Amino acid sequence: MNVAIIGYGKMGHEIERILLQRGHNVALIIDYNNTEDLNPKTLAGIDVAIEFTTPATAYSNITTCLNAGVAVVSGTTGWIERLPEVQNLCRELNGTMMYSSNYSLGVNIAFRINRRLAELMNPYSVYDVDIEEIHHTQKKDAPSGTAITLATDVIARLDRKTSWHCIEPQKGEQSHHEADSIEIVSLREGSVPGTHTVRYESEDDILEVKHTLKSRSALATGAVIAAEFICGKRGVFTMDDLFKE
Repeated sequence: MNVAIIGYGKMGHEIERILLQRGHNVALIIDYNNTEDLNPKTLAGIDVAIEFTTPATAYSNITTCLNAGVAVVSGTTGWIERLPEVQNLCRELNGTMMYSSNYSLGVNIAFRINRRLAELMNPYSVYDVDIEEIHHTQKKDAPSGTAITLATDVIARLDRKTSWHCIEPQKGEQSHHEADSIEIVSLREGSVPGTHTVRYESEDDILEVKHTLKSRSALATGAVIAAEFICGKRGVFTMDDLFKE
């Protein structure tokens, strides 16, 4: 594949390493200092763009690629209120895109476990549920996109929960119990790549599903595999589509 990397921070560098390791060609690199180079001319001949940038720039980056006829894999979090708009544009253009809040294969397996566990726990109202996420101090959004995905999936399957709310203890925010809301505790510590825990607790016991990311390599590898998967296809895809194949 001829690949464009949009966002050349730590994730972008790791994606580049994995792409080259798997025999692909990095034909274009876009970062904050050359954003004007993301245009139809430079995108000509690109098979897939892999986009990991910021909430403020993701929408523009993805729509530029779609309008140029280039498939996009995006992992930027913190902007998903506009995701349906981008997905509709992709369909209108008969384009190709995949979005995931997390491309780690392990996390996506945890997503499936989380959905099934919520179904199993639905009849047992003695259990309350909360989520904790820990990331490095440079992460801009809170809660993480992965935590939002976990909470949204629980809400869709657990009748007693209808919303989620986030607290950030570093900002002095205090826990406050709301019977119909899932509390997400967002912690920022050192250089932690990402740890997510879904916890069900009753008066008698605690049941946890936990995923700990050891390095960014897992995210980069998953994003490259996603790019390989959508290359040559048309449509709006998720990691569930990849797992089905």
